[in-house]
Amino acid sequence: MTPWKIIGLTGALMFGARWVVQFLASRKAGRPVIPRLFWYMSLTGSLMTLSYFVFSNKQDLVGVLQNLLPAFTAGYSLYLDLRSEPAHPKHSSH
Repeated sequence: MTPWKIIGLTGALMFGARWVVQFLASRKAGRPVIPRLFWYMSLTGSLMTLSYFVFSNKQDLVGVLQNLLPAFTAGYSLYLDLRSEPAHPKHSSH
């Protein structure tokens, strides 16, 4: 078991486990929702798995392409989610 294999497997597990997070959040809300943790796990899992395919001796173009688009999509979705939050929440004054 090489360090890159551990990184790749951890990334794949994180990428898959994000669906458990989404399921639990949707179940709690009673409707389909995608929590911010889903995007963090998607981005981290994609980048870890992408790193495995780029930097290990595997260097598989299929694996690179398979993880490149999800990494971009997760990063952009996380950016939009963070941007949609107000910088300073309004507090009511009495």
